[in-house]
Amino acid sequence: MPKHSPSTLNPRSPLVLDTRDLPRRPGALRTVKRVAPAPADLGVELIGVPEGADLDLDLRLESVSEGVLVSGTISGPVRGECGRCLRQINDSVVVNIQELYAYENSTTDDTTDEDEVGRMQGDLIDLEPALRDAVVLTLPTNPLCREDCPGLCPECGVHWDDLPVDHSHQQIDPRWAGLSQLNRTEE
Repeated sequence: MPKHSPSTLNPRSPLVLDTRDLPRRPGALRTVKRVAPAPADLGVELIGVPEGADLDLDLRLESVSEGVLVSGTISGPVRGECGRCLRQINDSVVVNIQELYAYENSTTDDTTDEDEVGRMQGDLIDLEPALRDAVVLTLPTNPLCREDCPGLCPECGVHWDDLPVDHSHQQIDPRWAGLSQLNRTEE
């Protein structure tokens, strides 16, 4: 089983959690509240968290027999465009996170696949992969500015909300124009 090197993580990175002050006995608990800048490409095609935006981390780090259980919430702004009308979307996202990070050389090395359980690197936990999974899975692949967004007129590209009720691009053949008057009621 490949071993991880503690030198691959920067302990000063805001999305790296240092567990040196968390005792390695089951039940030990520490809370972490901090604001961290969002990493690049945190989102899907039409919507995501802007790079560098403030993410509020409200986490619990709890020692368990095989490692550290990280749970809590992460919240931050999301920006994007509506999948129907292309208007700007400014919203926020709150995601719950719960991830086990196994100690190096614990029995989870033998009992789980490499990518099945998060791994600690020394006393450090890289929160970014779990954060990325939680946020990206929460975001809609086809975001809407509002639930009943009518979108754009396929002919002229103007937002349906900005068009009159009788807006139409129907063209009548001049030879049949006289017949279209038959359906009209006298006012």
